[in-house]
Amino acid sequence: MRRIPFIPTAIVTLAVAAMIGLGLWQLMIRLPQKEAMLAQLAANPAKPEIAFPLLPDDALLFRRAHGYCVEPVSGKLTGAGNAGFRFIVECRTGGAEGPGMLVQLGTTRDPMAKPEWKGGEVRGTISHAPDGRSMLASLFDRTPKRLMLVADKPAPGLAPNGTPDLSSVPNNHLAYSVQWFLFAAVASVIYVLALRWRWRGRKASSPPS
Repeated sequence: MRRIPFIPTAIVTLAVAAMIGLGLWQLMIRLPQKEAMLAQLAANPAKPEIAFPLLPDDALLFRRAHGYCVEPVSGKLTGAGNAGFRFIVECRTGGAEGPGMLVQLGTTRDPMAKPEWKGGEVRGTISHAPDGRSMLASLFDRTPKRLMLVADKPAPGLAPNGTPDLSSVPNNHLAYSVQWFLFAAVASVIYVLALRWRWRGRKASSPPS
């Protein structure tokens, strides 16, 4: 008689159910949410210009905005793919305790470039600032990504920025859903094969009647 072990079967069943649940969640909840957000963001470039927001709000991505950099506090070069490097400045925007503003002033292919910029009025497009968190860390750290103003006009010595668009916003929820369903299927197949191997082993080791 082939007996199915209760505890291992219960554990595998719960794990497979959880994987299927995650797949359904990605497919039926997260995917429609992301598609609705992308539709909203697609309309943002045509909306009126706003002041650069004080707090992060992803609903404002790709809106036209303006801000005033009272004083550049620091600047750094970060990778920009085919464009080389982009020069990003941290700005003081108000008093000593003001929220500050990140501004991408342009790009350069010189990794040693040190552009000079004294601040002032900036107009451009709202985008996400570079995020140093790993993919795994971002799953647990729900702190909103910081926003950045990508300037229309580059600072002296820099090439113009590319205009941020929807291609920078990933929509992988369908792929995530398929992955969870595949994980559930693979786990089920492996467990069934393990049971068959166990049963065959017991049959081979049992004495002949």
